[in-house]
Amino acid sequence: MKLIQQFRDAINHIKGKRFSTSSLQFRLTLELVLISIFGLSSVAFWAGWQRSQNLVIAHKKTLEYISVRFPEEVELYSEMGSIEIGLVRSVNKASTGGIMVWVKRNDGMLLVNSPDMDMQSSKITKMISLTKVPAEPTFLEVSDRYMVICSKVLKIKGELLGTVYFSQDITDEQHQLNDGIKSLIIVSVLVILVLMLAIVSRIRQALRPLEQMSQVASTLSADNLNAAKLELHQAPDEILGLAQAFNEMLFRLSSSWEQQRQFVGNVSHELRTPLTVVVGYLQSLLRRSKNLSDYQQQALETAAGEAERTIRMLEDLLDLARADSGNLHFRLNPVILNTLVAEVTAMSQKVTNREITFVSKNEDVVACADQERLQQVLINLVDNAIKYSAADRSVDLVLEKMENQALIHVCDRGIGISLAHQNRIFERFYRVDESMTRSRDGTGLGLAIAKSLIEGMEGRITLRSKPGEGSIFTITLPIWNPPI
Repeated sequence: MKLIQQFRDAINHIKGKRFSTSSLQFRLTLELVLISIFGLSSVAFWAGWQRSQNLVIAHKKTLEYISVRFPEEVELYSEMGSIEIGLVRSVNKASTGGIMVWVKRNDGMLLVNSPDMDMQSSKITKMISLTKVPAEPTFLEVSDRYMVICSKVLKIKGELLGTVYFSQDITDEQHQLNDGIKSLIIVSVLVILVLMLAIVSRIRQALRPLEQMSQVASTLSADNLNAAKLELHQAPDEILGLAQAFNEMLFRLSSSWEQQRQFVGNVSHELRTPLTVVVGYLQSLLRRSKNLSDYQQQALETAAGEAERTIRMLEDLLDLARADSGNLHFRLNPVILNTLVAEVTAMSQKVTNREITFVSKNEDVVACADQERLQQVLINLVDNAIKYSAADRSVDLVLEKMENQALIHVCDRGIGISLAHQNRIFERFYRVDESMTRSRDGTGLGLAIAKSLIEGMEGRITLRSKPGEGSIFTITLPIWNPPI
């Protein structure tokens, strides 16, 4: 049973971590999403950069071609007239497709420029005033305009005329390129979002067999080990292998638990008879022996007491074995709880001489229960409340009715139970504090038996407790509904 509890605790720990930052699903999702973002971002960046380079390179080649041909054009037109006429005609011919050309002497004086250049514009003025322009076509940003510009020393028939400048405004093309890159980024973001949803869905589907395994493990108990089995379909071979190992482990657990249950029942049954004989002989010896010393009398009384305590433990173990095997039968009948709880209160008060109070409303509360089993549970709970509370503190039994349920509260103002132990208080042989409870009488099985008996009557038992303030055990039973 302890092995099963440890296994369930481990599975619950895994389930609690499923959606944390250290879970397998979270880590796989995050890693694949980051890889997708990096990949798509790299593709988008490369595509934008490539388009920008293609745009600039095309215009650079155009300017390079015109700059190489320009001196030849000037010489050709100069043969039909003066050099000035050759310059003007060559500049006019080159000034097509948004290309601007101007020629400056070495002293900086402007000789000629393209006819469509607005010399009053500050942008044109700023561009013409540039003194250092590379010979190779270069991409520059002038004010808010994007330009490809270059220069070439102009020599005609060995005579140095100055420097000719070529410029092409590619602002519109650059804006179109920027808009295209923005659209590419938007599309990439949308694709990333779609990929994220697809990745999350796919990983969740891939990990669903593990989730099913967690669900099966979380419902494991000693009662359903035989029926518990994990069945997976269309799962990867690795998961199917894990599921097979899981089912084999369940089979081994079931076999071990069945063997343990049979062993406990058999041993308890076999030991009870000889111990009963031993107790009988000890009690007979105590009654008939008149010449025993005080030490011998005390030793016999101790042996008889321990033997009786062992018999009670064996009887408790037999009850638990019957409950585990389904052989503990209940006679469920209508029980007037007001009368039953009052009788338990009076009986316990006579035996212990402690203040035990019974609180209930005037109405009768009739529950569907086994009267003898319920009385056994109440006596056990009252006995525990008396053991673990001071002699001057009262024990209260409160009966109330809520909708279709009857509630019996056994309240004490004793030492209480910490929250860490409350979940395990109904386990067999579990003790909150060995040093505090070892000296008290009891087998450590009372609450486990009480839980089995109440659940056998289709009810439940719960605990609320706070250290130093006391504990409240609550029994919930179904109200009797007479057949129509």
